[in-house]
Amino acid sequence: MEFASLHFEVLVAVRAMPAKMPSEAELSKGDLWVFGYGSLMWRPGFEFLEHVPARLIGEHRALCVYSFDHRGTPEKPGLVLGLDRGGACRGIAFRVSAKQRNDTVQYLRSREQTTNVYREVMRSVWLENEARQRVSALAYVVDRGHVQYAGRLSLAEQLRHVQQGHGRSGNNRDYVLSTVMSIEAQGFRDQPLHQLALMLHDDTPLHLHPPLQEGR
Repeated sequence: MEFASLHFEVLVAVRAMPAKMPSEAELSKGDLWVFGYGSLMWRPGFEFLEHVPARLIGEHRALCVYSFDHRGTPEKPGLVLGLDRGGACRGIAFRVSAKQRNDTVQYLRSREQTTNVYREVMRSVWLENEARQRVSALAYVVDRGHVQYAGRLSLAEQLRHVQQGHGRSGNNRDYVLSTVMSIEAQGFRDQPLHQLALMLHDDTPLHLHPPLQEGR
């Protein structure tokens, strides 16, 4: 398959490229906030002090990343979420203690940056709590110049990739539906993802992650 062979060749080179990361000064002081908008919402994988509904302005959540690893392969790419240019995104902000900062950053890099498809950045997010304060949070924004950037795919194209996708973290369908479940647990909807979820519900039985629980 020409698509897979081309992307696999480029992927080999991409793995050797250094990731774009915040400066150490940005990551070295006090508690760390992390903004989750996809699987981090329902499977953060790191210790945190609190989690708060949050909104990031300037980028939106989109199934715009071909997955060659976690939810697909170079031969049969899946689709995963990225923060793409424009709009806004509702998600969850996690506060990590200062003593866990370095370990958390290293964990996130090993999880999110296996192919360096994201830019690791600090973004202002607005916490949707009583204080309504703005904090600077670590976030993963898609690199539009990367070979895995899918751009804006039609719903039919998204469905095809999600149905075929299966990688080392499981099948692509459960990833999408677990994210939709987490979004609904927060009391809002993401219309493009919900449309796709409706088309996936008649597939094989679900193995979904439950919504994030308090006290983690």
